[in-house]
This record gives sequence, structure tokens and C-alpha cells, in this order.
Amino acid sequence: MPLALLALAVGAFGIGTTEFVMMGLLPDVADDLHISIPAAGHLVSAYALGVVIGAPLLAALTARMSRRTVLIALMALFVAGNALSAFAPGNDALLAARFLSGLPHGAFFGVGAVVATGMVPPERKARSVSLMFLGLTVANIAGVPVATLVGQHLGWRATFLGVSVIGLAAIASLALLVPRDGGRTAAPTGLRHELAALKSLPVWLALGTTVAGFGALFAAYSYVTPMLTESAGFAETNVTLLLALFGVGATAGNLLGGRLADHSLRGTLFGGLTSLGLVLVLFPLLMRAEWSAAGAVALLGMAAFVTGSPLQLMVMEKAAAAPSLASSANQAAFNLANAGGAWIGGLALAAGFGTTSPALAGAMLAVLGLGVAGVAWAVDRHRVTPSAGRVVTSHVPEGSGALHH
Repeated sequence: MPLALLALAVGAFGIGTTEFVMMGLLPDVADDLHISIPAAGHLVSAYALGVVIGAPLLAALTARMSRRTVLIALMALFVAGNALSAFAPGNDALLAARFLSGLPHGAFFGVGAVVATGMVPPERKARSVSLMFLGLTVANIAGVPVATLVGQHLGWRATFLGVSVIGLAAIASLALLVPRDGGRTAAPTGLRHELAALKSLPVWLALGTTVAGFGALFAAYSYVTPMLTESAGFAETNVTLLLALFGVGATAGNLLGGRLADHSLRGTLFGGLTSLGLVLVLFPLLMRAEWSAAGAVALLGMAAFVTGSPLQLMVMEKAAAAPSLASSANQAAFNLANAGGAWIGGLALAAGFGTTSPALAGAMLAVLGLGVAGVAWAVDRHRVTPSAGRVVTSHVPEGSGALHH
């Protein structure tokens, strides 16, 4: 695999670290800025809002630029946002800085996925995307725990300065390792061409699968700490280690999904969503003992992230003529899944269905994701086009991983 994928993974590691570390630093930030924990929680939402707005917007605005230049510029914006977070004088300034930090997130992964697939043969495209995402999953194993410890011992501002240094390392790696043309698929397409990709029903079905499938994950994962402490009986001090197990599972699932999707894109997606639904259905049972609960957390990460690369690649294939905007929009869909899944899981808790009820709500979302994926499959398989006064079924072979530009 090209060394340029390492540069993309370094950027993904920094982004993954800054996205999730705020959750562990909320008490420290709230205490330092003299605000409540719920008010500090808005800092998480500000970042997510930046991702949702920035992903399609920045991808559209940079459509005519070299993708290598775009990646470096996005990472520079990331560094600026985290540096401003470190020096924010108050809560309002920190909210603005967190929003700024989130803006380049989706576009970086979206454009990065296009660049990654452009540097490898068709049969390795899904694996190239999974290697870029590897930085994101490893961030949950090492980056977030280490950054949280740094924040707890040296102050939360030191954490964001450290993340800024990671961003600078990513910029240097991108400048040195990514080809100037950004790979074989790097020819700029223009804003109008990119926007045209979003008129496609298959693209929207692929995005809908992402929202439902990863909504299933976040419906449960958002409330995994009370499940582990109240249902499984773990002490709160053990939760950080258990969440690292989720990162281990996510890393394994990401690598497995990339390899499998190069053989069967649709099959990997269906299998991953089915596995995710089964894991979530079994969650209430698995949370009755510590050993099975620990295994459940790892299985949740694995089952969910098996679908990550297939979903990203599917959106790119459905918008093959102009993939950057659609690919970035898929990152916005991931964050909508985060917010929507957490909200649906919270509804189950508020309704009094029990500590593990968010997992069952997530299982229903996984079934919904399977349904949307099934509709997308049917549309692809039975799409008809007029030809010489008759209709013929057009069908693109699955698992080819091919992108046409």
C-alpha cells in the first residue's frame, strides 16, 4: 500500500482524538470555565455541528482545487481550531473554536477517501479506505486515553495543544507523501459537477444506510457507561479501559471490513449490519456479567466498523463522476447518526425501559439500515432504461470496487 495512506491515517488519528477527547475532559473544562456539565456538553455538539456543516460546504467550495492542496488546507484549519481551543478565554470562545475544529473533519475524510482509492488498483480500494480510517479507530485505543490523561494532569488546554502538534505532523506527512496530483482520480470536477451527484437516488439511499446503520451503534454506545456500571457491575474507574476494548474491536472490524468489501461490497455491508443487529439484541443478556459485558463492547465496535469502509466506498461508487462532495456528505451522515442515535437511545431510557434498552433501540435501527440497503440493492438490480422501444435491466457487478471518473 502507498505510504501516502500513512499521512492520511495520521490526520485521521488527530481528528479522532480531538472529536472524542472532549467527552473525557468535560468535568475539567466545566470546572475551569465555571460552567455546568450540561453546558460543557454543548462543546461536543458544537464540534458535531461543525462536521455536518463543513463536510459538504468545504468539499463543494474546494471542488476545483488540487486534492493534495485541499487536504493540507483542511488540516491547517484543524490545527487553527485546536490551537484556538487551547487559548480560548471563555466558554463562548471555546464553543466557536470547537465548531471551527469540526469544520474540516468530514471534508478531510471525504476527500481523503477519494485520494486513497485513486492510488491503488480497483481490487484494493476498500482496503485503502480502511487504512485511512485506521487512524480514527486507533485514536480510540491510544489517542483519546492518552489525551485525557494529559488533560487531567497538565490541564485540558495542554490536550488541545498536543492535538495541534499532531495536526502539524499530518501536514508535513501530507506534503511529503501525497502525490501532487493527489492520485489517479484527482482531476478537479467543479462545483456544478459535484452538486449533480446529490441528485442521484442511489446516493441518497447509501447516505440513508449510513445514518441508520451508525445510528444503531450510537444509540447503544452513547449509554454504554451506565450499562457497564449499573448492569454489568463494573467500577467507574474501569470504564476507560473497557472503552479502549471498543477501539480494539473497531480497529479489527475496520480492517476486516476493508478486506471483505474488496471481494463483495454489498455482501460485507449486509453481513455487517446483520451482525450489528444481533450483537445489540444480545446486549441485555451479555451485560449481566463482567466477562461477557467486556466482550460485548469489543463485538459492538467490530460489528459496527465492518460497515465503515463499504458505506464510504458505496457512496463514492454511486457518485462516481464526482465523488468528493458525496464522500464528504457521508461523513456528515455519520455525525447525524451520532446525534440521532443518541437521541433515540435516550428516548428508550426516558421511557423507563431499562438501562440496556438503548441497545434494543439500536437493534431496530440496524434493521432499518438493512431495509434501506435492501431497497438500494433492488434499485441497482432492477433499474430500467429505455432501449429501442423496450426496457432492459442494468446491473453493475458487485464487489468490483471500481470507481469510474
